[in-house]
Amino acid sequence: MSASFDALGNIVGRYPAADAAAPVVMTGSHQDSVRNAGKYDGLFGIISAIACIKDLKARGKRLPYTLEVVGLGDEEGVRFGTALMSSRAIAGSFEPSWLDKTDERGVSLRSAIEEFGGDAEAWPALNRRGKLAAYVESHIEQGPVLLNEGLPVGVVTAITGAARLRVAVAGLAGHAGTVPMGSRRDALCAAAEMILFVERYCESRRALVGTVGKLSVLPGAINVIPQDVEFSVDVRSGENALWREAVEAFGREFQKIAERRGSSVIVSPVYSADAAPCDADLQDQLAKAIAEQGIAVRHLASGAGHDAMVFPPICPMAMLFVRCGNNGISHHPDETMTADDAEIATSVLLHFFEHFDAAAFASKQGTA
Repeated sequence: MSASFDALGNIVGRYPAADAAAPVVMTGSHQDSVRNAGKYDGLFGIISAIACIKDLKARGKRLPYTLEVVGLGDEEGVRFGTALMSSRAIAGSFEPSWLDKTDERGVSLRSAIEEFGGDAEAWPALNRRGKLAAYVESHIEQGPVLLNEGLPVGVVTAITGAARLRVAVAGLAGHAGTVPMGSRRDALCAAAEMILFVERYCESRRALVGTVGKLSVLPGAINVIPQDVEFSVDVRSGENALWREAVEAFGREFQKIAERRGSSVIVSPVYSADAAPCDADLQDQLAKAIAEQGIAVRHLASGAGHDAMVFPPICPMAMLFVRCGNNGISHHPDETMTADDAEIATSVLLHFFEHFDAAAFASKQGTA
């Protein structure tokens, strides 16, 4: 492959077709991870694709289309608070205001890109709308479905929609011993009630999940009640109406809780994305590749977000899930998969690439 960094720091490797005018298929995943993470989330999708090209190269085989492997940056959104930034640039949905977002040290995304050697203002050039025949990503499942059913791989049907919120609660610091209980305006207690409301609300509705992943308590002084609290909310559903309704309900109830407790609250949207359906024809071709390995085909939805979810507006998209070991644990050092499953998944992906008629598919879909 020819490989280089693009303007935002993604690593792009191209395995070109003999015909320079041939369609382009993109594959890969994200390089970044969460704190205290595992080592397969994202990275496996990059490595498995490279392994496929290594095999093709060893056999002297070129595909009838150019295959691009992309190592994407900032899928998780940990540093700057906005997920899928790099893939959104490729999908033409990058927001220029993101460049002004800052990390915990006050470093802006613009500065981080420039310091790395990129060009923050060149993000429009990454837009591949109308230039991709398909996007295909392999990824660990990050859950126990395939593990529980004894299957090494599965075909993803859709990727869940999601919203993330940053909630700031302000109370009033007072002496821990002298302020009567009924007069206290404890921001932490208000936040705790809000967090429990998130749990109750999501438990009471089907096909909806929500969690609070981060809680910061900033005390006013030593030996006094907390004055300011900030926490995150992550709510997801494969049905867009459900997570949107949840966001509205959280805002209303949080305000009521704050008013009742003499506190104030600000709810700030950080990220949102609609559910993304996987292309039916690409699902069928992945299913055939799995069946060729003598494995039963399992279709399942993804409860986690992925770079793949930004691509349906610009090209057909599909995902291959790989069994996650250790009870499906992910985003944790105990995240694991077996070498056998990695081999099977890579063989499925390779079979897909070798049998994919990108020109006919692109023509049918009306894409380049």
